[in-house]
Amino acid sequence: MADNGFKVERGIYGLETAFRATYGKGKPVIGLLAEYDALPELGHACGHNLIGTAAVGGAIGARKAVDEYGGKIVVIGTPAEELYGGKVTMAQRGAFADLDAAMMVHPGGHDSVVTEALACQGLSIEFFGKATHAAGRPEAGINALEAMILAFNAIDALRQHIHSKARVHGIITDGGQAPNVVPAHSAGTFLVRAADEAYLTELKERVLNCFKGAALATGTKLKFKWDDLCYLPMLNNLTLGNLFMRNMNKIGRKTKMVDPDKSFGSTDFGNVSQMVPGIHASMSITSKRGTVTHSPQFAEAAVSEKGLKAMLDAAKGLGMTTADLLADGEVLKKVKEEFLKKK
Repeated sequence: MADNGFKVERGIYGLETAFRATYGKGKPVIGLLAEYDALPELGHACGHNLIGTAAVGGAIGARKAVDEYGGKIVVIGTPAEELYGGKVTMAQRGAFADLDAAMMVHPGGHDSVVTEALACQGLSIEFFGKATHAAGRPEAGINALEAMILAFNAIDALRQHIHSKARVHGIITDGGQAPNVVPAHSAGTFLVRAADEAYLTELKERVLNCFKGAALATGTKLKFKWDDLCYLPMLNNLTLGNLFMRNMNKIGRKTKMVDPDKSFGSTDFGNVSQMVPGIHASMSITSKRGTVTHSPQFAEAAVSEKGLKAMLDAAKGLGMTTADLLADGEVLKKVKEEFLKKK
């Protein structure tokens, strides 16, 4: 970006690997978000290698619009989306406060504009019991692993009676050290998701009761901690989305507003979309039905010829839409009016 005339600031907002690259001055300010992150063992199984580069390409392509119409393009490098909510931290520290609109494109299974993302918060759990010989003196022990298993069963029972879009899932990170020792400690991490913040608050209490009940039933001591960061639900701007969709169709990429195989996840872009008008579009990088994100097959698609073409097409769409927003103040006005109405 520096080689293409952008002023680059590194290590911003207390994050060593975050950056801000700016071209132009004044208003409006259009932000393209360069997300980059990977997954343990799987690598780029969410295609973030394509997200960051598409944002860079789109911004460089839109420089002439800045030169002609004025305004500013800002590419914001946002690390650590997968589990640590880089954008949440950056939003709290003012990274997106000056933007008039924000856009990014995520690899997926379909070309679509609207992404339905759930509010999400993480929960860390520990049970403390008492170790003893599992065969010789089982009556002297308090089984922390049994408490964790009981809590899992309680959550399974809870799932039948929660909203259809809500999700609860987790893993056991410590289940004991030896089969002949009653585990004195167990630990797990969980994610609780819901379509809106109000129901997330309600569901968090019901989930936590599953762990409290398990502790009471087994005689263990419960220790828990909710993550400090909370992913907010997506606030899609359809005016901005329609503009992007028309541009993608112009370059021959038949893009729909909504993914026909709509699925639910969470993204820290949801927090950005609650602050400024935004879209989190999706671009197909695989022709194999059933290839989903966070899988080895998707990691392969992220470096395939189809994946690289999607990246370039996404860059074109971002650049063209940025140019439209800079050139036509009435369009941007309508984008902002929709945002304020929804808020």
